[in-house]
Amino acid sequence: MVRIRAPPVGRKTDQGGRRASLILHTPRIFPSYFCILPLTNNDRSLYIYPMSNDTKDAISVTCNPCDVRCQSIGKHRNGLRRFRCPKCRKSYTEPHRRTLDTIYISSEKATLALQLLLEGNSLRSTQRITGLDINTVMSLLVKAGERSQSLMDDRMRNLSMKHLQIDEIWTFVQKKARHVRKGDSPEVGDQWVFVAIDADTKLIPAFHVGKRHLEDTRTFLWDVYTRIEGRTQITTDGLNHYRAGIPETFGLDVDFAQLVKLFGDFGQGPDARYSPSRLTEVISKVRSGDPDPDHISTSFVERQNLTMRMAIRRFTRLTNAFSKKLLNLKAAVALHFAYYNFCRVHSSLRVTPAMEAGITDHIWTIAELLGAE
Repeated sequence: MVRIRAPPVGRKTDQGGRRASLILHTPRIFPSYFCILPLTNNDRSLYIYPMSNDTKDAISVTCNPCDVRCQSIGKHRNGLRRFRCPKCRKSYTEPHRRTLDTIYISSEKATLALQLLLEGNSLRSTQRITGLDINTVMSLLVKAGERSQSLMDDRMRNLSMKHLQIDEIWTFVQKKARHVRKGDSPEVGDQWVFVAIDADTKLIPAFHVGKRHLEDTRTFLWDVYTRIEGRTQITTDGLNHYRAGIPETFGLDVDFAQLVKLFGDFGQGPDARYSPSRLTEVISKVRSGDPDPDHISTSFVERQNLTMRMAIRRFTRLTNAFSKKLLNLKAAVALHFAYYNFCRVHSSLRVTPAMEAGITDHIWTIAELLGAE
């Protein structure tokens, strides 16, 4: 502690014997800021002690080859301080933790960018709001999608689900099926997202992005089978691949029913291409086991399809925001489902689906979802 008999510069600190405090900075006398404590005596003396300074002196970098303390040379464009060895002139950056592997942006900005993408913003819109380069935003999306897929594979195991609903939602990569040429990549064209949802907890244990073929259907069903335990009831739409795939995958441990919906021709003429067809009839067909008729429904999974259309910009129809690469599409879908399960509070449950299913006990943040905290 330093005791100074001279009065402070600027204003009096003890008029009438009243307590007062002041922040004083005298760069020619002291190297840092000092806090003047409230005065309790009458001899106009100041009791000063240094405040904690974590801006300059708290960070020091040493050049290991030279064993010399580096000098500060300013900041990087991402806000991190830079240092240079006075002997070998090699530059260093202050110790820090990267948000996602090789992404050199702050955790706050990465969280903001992903939050915008998760709420239905496009890549260009996210770029304009955050100020990040569009390539950085896409790299961030891919890295976050990989983390989300790993999280789903790790946490979605040994689940008890009594009533599963399965459906597919259509999208496309680069071009629609009618424009695909013979030499195009197999990743180009129509893509389908297979989704399974638990009717009780609204949890999505598994999904799959691929073609609407028997091979992709089997791959998706095997993924669902490895994540749940015990007997379950499954309701699907009228896709014929489920009739062969579900008995092969689940065997006798399933009560399987299909809900076939028949639509009329209204709205499908050349003058009304995008008008919805009129639903004319719904047929319930029991395929195996003894499913409960009250739970033969696909309403929840179809509502989840709407959530995807609203929350993932690349699923919006009649725009140029469609996916140009299959990798980006898979990353966006994985991020959406991880965020839906762990971070987004379901309006009917008042908690997240993961909390309802007993997988976690709190609402996750995006930073926690990515492992940044």
